[in-house]
Amino acid sequence: MSDPQNLYAWFARSAAAYGDECTALEIGDDRLSYGALRDLAERLAGRLVAAAGGTPPRRVGLLASRSVTAYAGYLAVLRAGATVVPLNPEHPSARTRDIVEAAGLELVLADAPAAGADLGVPVLVAGPEELAALAALVDEPVPELPDARTGPDDIAYIIFTSGSTGAPKGVPILHRNICAYLGQVAPRYDIEPGSRLSQSFELTFDGSVHDLFVAWAGGGTLVVPMRSQLLSPVKTINSLRLTHWFSVPSLISFASRLGTLEPGSLPTLRWSIFGGEPLTLAAAREWRAAAPDSRLEVLYGPTELTISCTAYRFPDDLADWPKTPNGTAPIGTCYPFLDLLLLDADDRPSDSGELYVRGPLRFPGYLDPANNAGRFLTSAQHPATEEPLTDRHWYRTGDRVAMRDGHLVHLGRTDHQVKIRGHRIELGEIEAMLRQQPGVRDAIVLAVPASDGEPELEAAVSGTGCVPDRLYSALGDRLPPYMLPRRIAVLDQLPLNPNGKIDRRALLAELGRSR
Repeated sequence: MSDPQNLYAWFARSAAAYGDECTALEIGDDRLSYGALRDLAERLAGRLVAAAGGTPPRRVGLLASRSVTAYAGYLAVLRAGATVVPLNPEHPSARTRDIVEAAGLELVLADAPAAGADLGVPVLVAGPEELAALAALVDEPVPELPDARTGPDDIAYIIFTSGSTGAPKGVPILHRNICAYLGQVAPRYDIEPGSRLSQSFELTFDGSVHDLFVAWAGGGTLVVPMRSQLLSPVKTINSLRLTHWFSVPSLISFASRLGTLEPGSLPTLRWSIFGGEPLTLAAAREWRAAAPDSRLEVLYGPTELTISCTAYRFPDDLADWPKTPNGTAPIGTCYPFLDLLLLDADDRPSDSGELYVRGPLRFPGYLDPANNAGRFLTSAQHPATEEPLTDRHWYRTGDRVAMRDGHLVHLGRTDHQVKIRGHRIELGEIEAMLRQQPGVRDAIVLAVPASDGEPELEAAVSGTGCVPDRLYSALGDRLPPYMLPRRIAVLDQLPLNPNGKIDRRALLAELGRSR
């Protein structure tokens, strides 16, 4: 049997196979079978089409988090033939409005009335009462939906990531991109009815797409913990009887500091997957001891390469585990249908350098084509200049990697992008926002290690009349919480190196002395 050609069809195939026999979604006391979730998604899709004037909308925002609306709504938008654009209810409304405008949304589906205020487009609210009313129609036929005709080259979803120019940038992923990903990844994890998979990521993080559709492709149950539960991973995994866990490695640190990550403390796990940031070998060993019956795997890949493009599976025997120069787990090898290229500082092919990737997981280019500049190559020596992009273009990841013993090892970034607990942050976006504030002459943001070893952000500005509290408040009006610096220092002058550029090392030392 060939794989489905659009994202909704991966769910629909399992819904047809399992109907009301298997649970597709579990959130607190809410449990929906595959049949019930399909019915709810189709009725919501009908509401979306009606709200759009009777024709399928093109792009729909999904302003919901860890609710039945969030997951049934994701499916509903796809079933209506539209592109899903996840929006985070906890992000500042000004940032959400910017994304609504940049994405060209026609409609927003929200799980609460207040969430969709002043977005500039119609908002369809589907909270618990609205969902209960739709569920009560179970004996009535589902309204016939227009033929959406979603094809492989249509956009399945758009994730907005941090942008170095001061505004978030949209990354569109085509149905053929995500279907190629699921065809490669979904069979890896032995998922079947009875498997219980975590949903740790917010929908605005592309790891959530893995959570949803890898679970649903195999007939497993997507189990959604509340955000507060994620800070106690061991307790949550055991209480929810999870068999598959996927998260950022930072959650291992949370569990370790709580003192709950003891040997054998995670008996239900069969698969443990980590991604979004480097996994240290020490943390991997600690997790493996806690979950001795679990296979352990690392996934790597930027959003632009559809969730992940490489994987490393730890050997079952600890004696065979790798040793790496920086103490982090390898990111493994590229999926077999992708092409990989490493270029050294002189743009020559090498076994160590910046990673470039092309193939069916590579996105078609940013929503704003201006963001494509410098991100693509047509060959090892030639930047991409022609439009549109073609399949032969390499995507420049900005990650430095080296080939060691047949596996790639991540060595850092070539730019100022950082990962904070899995969130991808362009420091330039925060710096640009600071420079827009009255009195600020220049600004710099650094990622520094916190007391627990995890990175956190600190900022320094120079100028006249700069007040840290006022600057912090201005940032809070435009940036999500994970992008806010822990501290903003006001200096007479930012230190410069002999070339007249800001000396980040000297600034880091100065900030350290003033703590």
